[in-house]
Amino acid sequence: MAESMRGLHRTHRCTEVSNKNISEEVTVMGWVQRRRDLGSLIFIDLRDRSGLIQVVFDEPKVGSEGFKKAETLRNEFVIAVVGTVQKREAAVNENLKTGDIEIIAKDLRILSEAETPPFPIEENSQTKDEIRLKHRYLDLRRPDIQRNLMLRSKVAYLMREFMAKEGFIEIETPMLTKSTPEGARDYLVPSRVHPGNFYALPQSPQLFKQLLMCSGYDRYFQITKCFRDEDLRADRQPEFTQADMELSFVDADDVMDVNERLLKYVFKEAIDVDIELPLPRMPWQEAMDRFGSDKPDTRFGMELIDVSDVVKGCGFGVFTGALEAGGSVRAINVKGQAGMSRKKIDKLVEFAKGYGAKGLAYLCVNEDGTYKSSFAKFMTEDELDNLVKACDGEKGDLLLFAADKTKLVWDVLGALRLKLGDELGLIDENKYNFLWVTDFPLLEWSEEEERFVAMHHPFTMPVEEDWEHVDEDPGSVRAIAYDIVLNGTELGGGSVRIHQNDIQEKMFEVLGFTKERAWDQFGFLLRAFSYGVPPHAGLAYGLDRMVMHMVHADSIRDVIAFPKVKDASDLMCDAPNVADEAQLEELGIYIKKTEDTE
Repeated sequence: MAESMRGLHRTHRCTEVSNKNISEEVTVMGWVQRRRDLGSLIFIDLRDRSGLIQVVFDEPKVGSEGFKKAETLRNEFVIAVVGTVQKREAAVNENLKTGDIEIIAKDLRILSEAETPPFPIEENSQTKDEIRLKHRYLDLRRPDIQRNLMLRSKVAYLMREFMAKEGFIEIETPMLTKSTPEGARDYLVPSRVHPGNFYALPQSPQLFKQLLMCSGYDRYFQITKCFRDEDLRADRQPEFTQADMELSFVDADDVMDVNERLLKYVFKEAIDVDIELPLPRMPWQEAMDRFGSDKPDTRFGMELIDVSDVVKGCGFGVFTGALEAGGSVRAINVKGQAGMSRKKIDKLVEFAKGYGAKGLAYLCVNEDGTYKSSFAKFMTEDELDNLVKACDGEKGDLLLFAADKTKLVWDVLGALRLKLGDELGLIDENKYNFLWVTDFPLLEWSEEEERFVAMHHPFTMPVEEDWEHVDEDPGSVRAIAYDIVLNGTELGGGSVRIHQNDIQEKMFEVLGFTKERAWDQFGFLLRAFSYGVPPHAGLAYGLDRMVMHMVHADSIRDVIAFPKVKDASDLMCDAPNVADEAQLEELGIYIKKTEDTE
């Protein structure tokens, strides 16, 4: 039966007890991690968020009643122990912070009993995600998850501390706002007071932070929730936390400077990692050409090689056909892997097809200098020699080629590079390679919508010398935009914003907005701009992604207290779920029955 805490007050968390407390009486409280019964002695590993400490129950010290209670203890019972700290006589555990001491109990209270949990509460659990997330309140007891969340709390504190010293004001922006569908899908919230109308949950505070610049707050900062109804990946969730900022009377260099110093401070104070400043910068075009990605992982080589000029006019139709269609032919050199089995190469081909490629061509440079290739019969010996030379090929190398539209080639080889880098152990997991990617295209062509869309958002400032070409060649216009990349992950992104009405109106025109539609969706911002708006710029971090890298987690689920799974559902709460008919009626909502909803 559970007992009361009455009269007891915790004096220490478990690992706050040290050999400085030897001979002192302490009171600790927590969960039973493990119980070992040696007959005359019972040993308990007691756990709280700080870690473990060993408690010893000796009948002469704790009394017969206390000893009987100790015999009933099981994993995850919640207990309070009063006892004296003493040095361990034997079995010192050097892996524990408290491994050289123990508490000799004189009083035990069982504050709460526990059923046997459905999985062990232990670090690096091998239990299936579905089971752990169904019982997330238990999963959150695991020491590694607790360390992750405590580090996350520290990172948020350090960010706030740094930004306050830099003159930023923390201001909250609304959670219920207007839907602006340009971008990812919104989560909609029906209004009872305004039947048939909907709020949207914010994808970011973008418009509001620009309005705060119009209002003269100069430097704004906020750690806030954002929502996007999009397909999930390891580093995405439908609701996520953003560390958001905006600055007035600045240019891109000013924003990058304050953020470099922020990152240096946070990483040093949180995980004792030194970041050398200034961070390197790389134009978007160079990142795509070298790495096939606008968030390149620069911890290893195996960079992409453009061989389009080398294979132009060769006898291999796959290569020449791609070039004639306006695409390109590119390669990666997988050093020392010419002996890779055909079975493994076939798996790489299937992997490439998963990214939309029709296939993958390969050429092995054998140790005797001969070639083994999927396309050698279509090319002359000189053509093959020139191709190997262009790829810096040596004996023992495996060359992999993709030929198609350039964007598809980038995607395929960029993903293949990361896969092989991981499988071949080329990536140093202890490295933190930061990089600014700059000079993004302002616009990108959407095949689905058959129009240009904003690569970032419609409020991004174009590069001045490119803007005059927006009518005849919209795709050539660069944006004054910058992403901060860490080890192949986009940690954050930002840009200088448009603050001139004529440029903003032209931007909407290029995106296919009529003047009426632009004012209907963004009228409140455009009106604010008519009353004097300073030049301004900003950036936002994915806080979850940042902490994920700090703790070397494989998924942001490991740094979020209550995450969703891949289909955006919460297994613990069973959300989303059906709404009560009365609620729907009050909101004026009718659910159309389909095969899926049935």
